[in-house]
Amino acid sequence: MVRYVIIGVVVVVVIAAALVLLLPTQHQAPVQYVGSPSGYEAFVPQNTINYNGNTDPIGDLILNNGTTIHNTIWNGQYAGTIIQNHDQIDQLNDQFVGQTDPVNNQPYVNLQDFYVIKGQVPVQQVTINGQPYTVIEADKINPGDLAEFYTYDKWVPNFEVAINTPGTYAAALPGNSPVFAWTNTIGTVAYQTMVYEHYYPYLNGGYVLVLPNKTIISYGTSDNIQGAYLSNFALPQKLYNPSS
Repeated sequence: MVRYVIIGVVVVVVIAAALVLLLPTQHQAPVQYVGSPSGYEAFVPQNTINYNGNTDPIGDLILNNGTTIHNTIWNGQYAGTIIQNHDQIDQLNDQFVGQTDPVNNQPYVNLQDFYVIKGQVPVQQVTINGQPYTVIEADKINPGDLAEFYTYDKWVPNFEVAINTPGTYAAALPGNSPVFAWTNTIGTVAYQTMVYEHYYPYLNGGYVLVLPNKTIISYGTSDNIQGAYLSNFALPQKLYNPSS
C-alpha cells in the first residue's frame, strides 16, 4: 500500500513539473525582427518595469522609418547598464537644467540617453496584466551593433532620421570650436554634453551629426555601450569645421 502511495505521489510530482515547464511556452509569441537590415533603430528608455523577475528598462522603440513602438521593454544584455546610465543622465538633468550655459548664456536643456541598434531588432509581443508590450530580446543583438548616445530630448527623433539619411556623417568639435558659443540649442547641447562628461566618467561629449543639407545635431556618447560597427558615430575621428 505504501509503495502505491509513493508511486502516486511521484507521478503527481512529475506531471506538475511537466506542467510548470510547459506553461511559459504556451503563451510565448515567436521572435520577430522589426526595422531595416541596413538601417538604424533606437531604443529610448523612460522608466523601469518588473518583467519575468527582472528589473528592465521600458520606453519607446523608434524604427528607421520613423514608426514609434511605445511600451517597449529591453530584456537581456545591458539592461542594468541602460538603467544606470539613464538614471545618471536624469540626475545630471536635475542638477543642471535651469542653470545657464556660461559660454553662450543660454539655459541648459533636458538631455536624453538612447541606444541605437544597427540592423533589425529581435522582439516578442507579450501581455502583462492585460496590457500589451513589445519586448526587445537583447541577448540576440550583436554587441557590436549597439551604441549609446545622448542629446536634447526633443532631438532624438531627428537624430534617428539623420543617422538613417545617406550622406550624414559624424564629427568631433575641437575645444575652441565656435559652435560652443552659438546662441541656440545646438551650441547649448554641444557644451552641455561636455559638462556631463566631467560628472560621469563613461560619457563623452562634443560631437555633431552633419546632414547633407549642412544641418547639425550636437550629441554625446558613452564608453560602456559602444559597438564596433557604430564607431564612426560613437567615436568619430573627423573634426567639424562650420565653414566646410
